[in-house]
Amino acid sequence: MALVGVFEVLVAFIFFLILSCLSNSNEGQPITFPVVGMMLQLLLNVHRVHDWCTEILQRCHCTSLFVGPWFSDMNFVLTCDPANIHHVMVSNFQNFPKGSDYKEIFDILGDGIFNADMDLWKYQRKAAQGFIRHPLFHRLLSTATKAKVENGLIPVLEHVAESGMVVDLEDVFQRFTFDFTCILVTGNNPESLSIDFPEVRFSKALDDAEEALFYRHVRPRSFIKLQKWLNMGQEHKYRKAWQVLDDLIAKHISQKRKEVNQGLIKEDGEAEGVDLLTSYITQEKSTGLKCDDKFLRDTILNMMIAGRDTTSSALTWFIWLVSKHPEVENKIIQELESRIPAKETRNRRLFNAEEVKDLVYLHGALCEAIRLYPPVPFQLKEPLKPDVLPSGHRVHLKMKIMFNLYSMGRMKAIWGEDAFEFKPERWITERGGIKHQPSFKFLSFNAGPRICLGKEVAFAMMKTVASAIIYNFRINVLEETPVVPAISIILHTKDGLMARVSSRWD
Repeated sequence: MALVGVFEVLVAFIFFLILSCLSNSNEGQPITFPVVGMMLQLLLNVHRVHDWCTEILQRCHCTSLFVGPWFSDMNFVLTCDPANIHHVMVSNFQNFPKGSDYKEIFDILGDGIFNADMDLWKYQRKAAQGFIRHPLFHRLLSTATKAKVENGLIPVLEHVAESGMVVDLEDVFQRFTFDFTCILVTGNNPESLSIDFPEVRFSKALDDAEEALFYRHVRPRSFIKLQKWLNMGQEHKYRKAWQVLDDLIAKHISQKRKEVNQGLIKEDGEAEGVDLLTSYITQEKSTGLKCDDKFLRDTILNMMIAGRDTTSSALTWFIWLVSKHPEVENKIIQELESRIPAKETRNRRLFNAEEVKDLVYLHGALCEAIRLYPPVPFQLKEPLKPDVLPSGHRVHLKMKIMFNLYSMGRMKAIWGEDAFEFKPERWITERGGIKHQPSFKFLSFNAGPRICLGKEVAFAMMKTVASAIIYNFRINVLEETPVVPAISIILHTKDGLMARVSSRWD
């Protein structure tokens, strides 16, 4: 009888806790349990975390609270409200730096531009902006794009088409953007995009590091510190990846300093262009930055992630979406054909950057793919002092703000009832021009003072690659391999973009 009594008390207590949680939970938000907060529901949905957050934000009118376990420092305001984003990124920018917690999570990036705040960030941005806008860099950009498409991408796709093999197009795009970014940043072409698909240690290390960084966002800090101390699990993988990246980058820096000291770097107008590493080393005095090996290492890694990962992710989702929407594919082909003589149509053709620069429908289709599948699906901010967001949510010093870009692209309140549809037309005005969308509504290239410096570089490269693929090849994505987001801080696919490729004009 005593045991029955204890059991009844225990059941009553559990029932009371559940009722308390339900009564204390705001409508639409996940239930907050004692001690663990909302962590249980996060763990149950971590495999589909982006869609789970979208469902929550749809119910909560674009902003919700996430309560972590006690003493975990995992309390967030989760939002995709454009008004909140404008408040944080533009009108109250000074109160929301990246912060010490951000730098602790992304410690692998060192003092690079993604982690930097205040004056260090301003100096780095000014220097990078000057180098990226320089005519010699644009010359390198033009020659590198043309060469990688003609001598790398096209031969590989033709080989795949002729052999009838199945290829992971995401891997192809990552190899392309890796080679391309290496050329722009270091001046070196690793030639990872070739028909024998060589192993790329740098890319593998980046993928491992990015997966570990994702788990740092969904696990209590104490657990991460324990894994780090024991050198196990994701933190073990992270440490190994970090060492590989450091070793490979150090070789690039050493080689570049040797070339500069021996006078092997061309700096006259006949040069094919100047890479960013050369610019930083040779123009250190004019930047006001101390360009030692540590600074160059951080700068290279930040730029490699920006160039390799984000652009390859955007191309992957774009080609997948176009393959599922033949009407969009046909409109892109028609637009490309409108820019060339009639006698040159329906034949193998590559387009240079100037030919595709002003293509409206292609631009709209790329923006639409990035809207639905932003390469960086979320961002973190933390306040220097307490604040109140336009949505009415209070933000205190121990609370972070997480922007969910993936969810933002799917909010009907922001994009209309057809928010989940792939419609390039939403980016085109009635007069046939490109419709501008404010950056705090379309956040993939950031907003406010931190807006992406490489936006135009990325679009130029994506348009050149996209036009080459769509105009010359047919892509048949295999239905057996679902195309779903992976668990990473970059919106990769879980199992790649497996497809067969065939020539369009043979």
